[in-house]
Amino acid sequence: MSGRPHIVLRDADREDAHALVALWAECAGASQDEGSEAFTQQSLWREPGVAEAAAALEFNLGQRDKRIIVALIDGEIVGATVCTIGTLTPINLTRVLIITEIQVSPRFRRKSVASTLLSAAASYGEEHNCEIVVAAVPAHAREPHRYLTKIGFNQISTVRAIQASKLRSRLTMKATNSRDTGKLIAVRRTLRRRTDARDVLRG
Repeated sequence: MSGRPHIVLRDADREDAHALVALWAECAGASQDEGSEAFTQQSLWREPGVAEAAAALEFNLGQRDKRIIVALIDGEIVGATVCTIGTLTPINLTRVLIITEIQVSPRFRRKSVASTLLSAAASYGEEHNCEIVVAAVPAHAREPHRYLTKIGFNQISTVRAIQASKLRSRLTMKATNSRDTGKLIAVRRTLRRRTDARDVLRG
């Protein structure tokens, strides 16, 4: 029986852009057969060019208390995750480690890549005195959800997403409709009062 592959962890850098684009694209492609929720998630995914990915990496790596960890097997990046230090709410100092983008190449799943990444993330959280660890994964990703539940994660919230342009459009439409509805009600009340007044005069 073959042993588990040797996994090397390190921090991501700008030069990893090409490899990380390939990893994200491979993981996105593997989720296409996971139903309507996967289709919705795919609508938010847009494969970037290498230059854009490099710029995004530089931006994210420049953020305070943010770390991107990559996992390599035989020199190839086969997994990655993003760690961010925050507080439980904006008004207390309970520190929280937020883990997002737990990506593992489908070719290397069930080889302890995810657990190795999570172990490194947990150590990072401990270094920053985090009391709680929160993991955010796509709603359609059944296997990651099962894995996180198995190791003790509980569901505490639901994350929803919409394109910014659609949100602004729908909020504007709702506000406009509300104003129009209010104006219509006011006009009807005025007409009713006038009708009632005329009826009184006639009586």
